[in-house]
Amino acid sequence: MTQYVTPTDADAYVRTGAIKLHGPEAFEGMRRAGQVTAKVLDALTALVVPGVTMAALDDFAREAILAAGATPANIGYRGFAHASCISINQVVCHGIPSDRTIKDGDILNIDLTSVVDGWHGDTSRMFLAGNVPLKARRLVDVTYECMMLGIEQARPGNHLGDIGHAIQRHAEKHRYGVVRDFVGHGVGRVYHDAPDVLHYGRPGTGPELKPGMIFTIEPMINIGRPDIKMLDDDWTAVTRDRSLSAQFEHSIGITETGCEIFTTSPKGLHHPPYA
Repeated sequence: MTQYVTPTDADAYVRTGAIKLHGPEAFEGMRRAGQVTAKVLDALTALVVPGVTMAALDDFAREAILAAGATPANIGYRGFAHASCISINQVVCHGIPSDRTIKDGDILNIDLTSVVDGWHGDTSRMFLAGNVPLKARRLVDVTYECMMLGIEQARPGNHLGDIGHAIQRHAEKHRYGVVRDFVGHGVGRVYHDAPDVLHYGRPGTGPELKPGMIFTIEPMINIGRPDIKMLDDDWTAVTRDRSLSAQFEHSIGITETGCEIFTTSPKGLHHPPYA
């Protein structure tokens, strides 16, 4: 049975398995943290071009988060050494920044989380480098649509299964695969909290959505099959069939009438191509 709790100061920092129902202070904290991360992704837009290295993008993200008075949540998380995860082409998620150069035609996801006064602003966007083939651009478009269709279902009285179903139905309509191995998650003062947010499912199933819930929606969509494999670094996930993969992510909070997106772009740079 699903357990919902109103977190106290003591348990707000602990994952207990219960779904936290946050108040106005948490929503304000998530707005501040989410906008720091969104602004950094906005600033990265001009830098994602053929010839730039993953390491240069990660360096910029780290310094921009620190300059905003925030902390990059990924640095030190389970031994991770970078501010960002950068996932290129067949990499599904958790790509490790390196000296690899971004090439013309690459698609890449940059995933960042800024911590502001203990609150985690977790979001990611896709970027197009140079002349990207139509097939890849279409995948990116559909993946963004999947996320937004999931967000449309995020309202009181609905269930997590309604979110997953909306995403799965749209992806499979285009004959794409929805990755099952990674999910969205509760977020707040805890980086990865309850509930797990599946990006597939049946309507009316899963925990009921209630005002105060805060979580991410972050579908990973493959042109081919949904299966993934892990590389030897124990971080990088790639498509098993080597097909392209794309992902978008927002952190949202359930309100009395719908939901609030905490990580929307201040400049309106919601999905590529970016002006």
